[in-house]
Amino acid sequence: MMRLVFALLLFALPVQAGEGEAWESIRYQLYGDRALLDGAGVIAVDAPYRTDNDSRTRIAANVAAPAGVRIGKVSVVLDENPMPVSAVFDLSEPQTRFFFDVTLRINGPTPMHVLAETTDGRVFVSEGFVKTSGQGACAAPPGTDPDEALATLGNMMLSVEEGVTGSVSDRLAGLADRLKRLDVDISHPSHSGMQMDQITLLFIPMRYVQDVQIDLDGGGYVDVTGSISLAENPRLGLSVPGTARRVDVTMTDTSGTVSTAHKDLAGY
Repeated sequence: MMRLVFALLLFALPVQAGEGEAWESIRYQLYGDRALLDGAGVIAVDAPYRTDNDSRTRIAANVAAPAGVRIGKVSVVLDENPMPVSAVFDLSEPQTRFFFDVTLRINGPTPMHVLAETTDGRVFVSEGFVKTSGQGACAAPPGTDPDEALATLGNMMLSVEEGVTGSVSDRLAGLADRLKRLDVDISHPSHSGMQMDQITLLFIPMRYVQDVQIDLDGGGYVDVTGSISLAENPRLGLSVPGTARRVDVTMTDTSGTVSTAHKDLAGY
């Protein structure tokens, strides 16, 4: 329970009106007076200029650590979303390079920031802007029948392919070398707490994927913290070392539901 309260306090940061004001508030609450360094050459973001589906927008990035250090944490911030800190990848095994790809709901036009923290304490940031159609995705009615969603809630499908794929900046194209891509498809309604039941006209209680723990070969690899920004039935993609032979995934949602999935990986 204490972990859930902490997560809600961290992710539901207050958003202020005015261009740039939201980000200044968010960055201060996350990092205080720490310097944020230009992410050029470190972070290459792949996101649409205008999304064709506000409720299911793909945001991806390749991250390459500067020489001599490793990547320890990567965060995605959608400044104007109700929970701006939308996904956090906390690497228990820091990596020299890391890729993520996640489906998010974007409530309205918003600046976005991807931040990478290195093992020497530096924080790099890359920013962009995503335009939307103004659907108010976080309050949009669920796309699946509530009973069907509950029946399959927590089911996960794991798939792996050789190499990191995706359209990203050429300067980081070498990240594909010796990495595999893991995709985790999660069956979950991702209720934001802002959606209304179309029959009862009552608000559906908040319930979303709170944590996805991904272990490799029996040891920790990355802990992903979610938010209401995760799309309904979210897909989470990320790079894993090419040497990995076993993946175990544990999903926990905000109602305490826990589910697991396992996959053995082929060697080279």
